[in-house]
Amino acid sequence: MKFQLIQPRIILLCLVLLSFSTAVYSQANKNQKALDEKVQAFLTKNKSKWRDLNVPYEDGQVLHDLIVKHRYKSALEIGTSTGHSTIWIAWALSKTGGKLITIEIDEDRYKEALANLREVGLSEYVDARLADAHELVKKLEGPFDFVFSDADKNWYTQYFKELDPKLSVGACFTAHNVNNNFSGINDFMQYVRSKNNYETTVAGSKDEGVSVSYKRSR
Repeated sequence: MKFQLIQPRIILLCLVLLSFSTAVYSQANKNQKALDEKVQAFLTKNKSKWRDLNVPYEDGQVLHDLIVKHRYKSALEIGTSTGHSTIWIAWALSKTGGKLITIEIDEDRYKEALANLREVGLSEYVDARLADAHELVKKLEGPFDFVFSDADKNWYTQYFKELDPKLSVGACFTAHNVNNNFSGINDFMQYVRSKNNYETTVAGSKDEGVSVSYKRSR
């Protein structure tokens, strides 16, 4: 008799929990859809306006798609500028449940990036730091599964060396302007391609480009 009484209660509880979970999931989907529309509208509106050391639209799309495809959650950006790449990365992380640490040394660019993130509704996915990346990167604990380097090109190799131990297997280290002949780019590309436990390709815009290096093993 007791079992017969308990069983319907369990079924009822399961139905209530299922209904609640469905409602929560539905609301989350609505929230994400609204955010997606807001971000896409912002990026489209400002597509031709990004200057001051920002990535082109095509390269921002590459960063976004890498994160979403591989479900990365712990990201680091070196060189926020005014936030174009930051928005692409944070938007992707809003879909994976992740968070971004981004570093910018110039206070004016840093403040503008914060304003852009607030306007587009992505501030909660970003831990923005006003700091010298030369000093801060080595202090960050990690682990990270996604890195985007777009600061001083002569320091790309050093950033990679400092972050390599903090990257999980399967992580992705990306760097910008690798199709340019900036000082430090060739040295960086030669170094990362010499690493047997990384697989490196180049994607994105023809004029600037993004190197994509996957960590395959320790």
